[in-house]
Amino acid sequence: MPRPTSDSPAHPAPPVHPYAFHASDAELDDLRARLAAARLPEAETVRGAPPGPRRWDQGVPLADLTELVEYWRTGYDWRACEDRLHRAGQFRTVIDVGIHFLHRRSARADATPLVLTHGWPGSVIEFLHVMDELADPEDPRAPAFHVVAPSLPGFGFSDKPAATGWGTERIAAAWVELMGRLGYSTFLAHGGDWGGNITTVLGGRFPGHVLGVHSLFAEAPPGMTTDGLTGTERAWTEETRHFWRHRAAYAKQQATRPQTIGYALTDSPVALLAWILDKFAEWSDTEDSPFETIPRDRVLDNVTLYWLTRSGASSARIYHESHNSLDPALRVDVPSAITMYPRDIEKTPRPWARERYRDIVHWRSPEAGGHFPSLEVPEFFVTDLREGLAAVLDAARG
Repeated sequence: MPRPTSDSPAHPAPPVHPYAFHASDAELDDLRARLAAARLPEAETVRGAPPGPRRWDQGVPLADLTELVEYWRTGYDWRACEDRLHRAGQFRTVIDVGIHFLHRRSARADATPLVLTHGWPGSVIEFLHVMDELADPEDPRAPAFHVVAPSLPGFGFSDKPAATGWGTERIAAAWVELMGRLGYSTFLAHGGDWGGNITTVLGGRFPGHVLGVHSLFAEAPPGMTTDGLTGTERAWTEETRHFWRHRAAYAKQQATRPQTIGYALTDSPVALLAWILDKFAEWSDTEDSPFETIPRDRVLDNVTLYWLTRSGASSARIYHESHNSLDPALRVDVPSAITMYPRDIEKTPRPWARERYRDIVHWRSPEAGGHFPSLEVPEFFVTDLREGLAAVLDAARG
């Protein structure tokens, strides 16, 4: 497992290099040709009349997918996303495997380093449009951050591990190494989905480096009971239980057979789009299409990144490496801020969260938002992240 640079490394750390990706015209032409030649199934069957099952009950509706495929082929502009990535500041370094990351230094002398970690089916695209405001807020009273957003191994422009062992514990250790190479011996951490799991590991395993955490994921230790929970908290536990029993086939597939599903996700852009779009729809705070809350170009930026980097199989392997692997005995003693968005797929009652996070200094359960809040409710996301991390910093310094 990688160790932090500040722990007196035996050899100089590999260098950090600027990075730029430019898809060839041939790659983009191939994508459009595959979209044009796609073979699609028949439309989903429909039972009953409104207010019966939602159109998305069987997955992505044919009409929605057909329309989006045509826009992806004829109207979407990947070059605009490339430009945004370049402006954000891209770099790579080697920590056993090549790690790609965005790095936006603040102009403020009082800025605090912050690592943002994405999950699946997300990417660093989730943070592109909030990094500037986090680094250099318009309000001088707002906290500022040196923002680092790495791509998980097997995702985006990071390398695909050639061997097993890249679970969340190893990734968390690699993040400490990465931050040390950038000159950040202590830092804050935020994440959701797998990023929330990794953030939990960072806070629990590396309290000497991690000042505090902000997480959208607060998995409680096993054995929790509903005794003493409020009605809302009991409803959360039922919703979470229902999700894992009835709506988590994707996780079982990727945890047990990531290579098998990977062939379809790497060979067919329509399969990749449907696989990812289904989650953006189901996990967002929307009653129908995810584009009610997330701009379709942001979804296509994310899907195109997966396509161009051929990371359908490699990204799925994080489930094989880490599913149900969070150490039941792990406890987080650094100050913690937790936000439970109402339409997220897994919500933890605060009494349960306290069993793992021993010093919760900020807790929010907002009225809107789902699994992708930086895309769905970006202004609230930035405000909540600032407020939560400000409380964390006050506790860490106090």
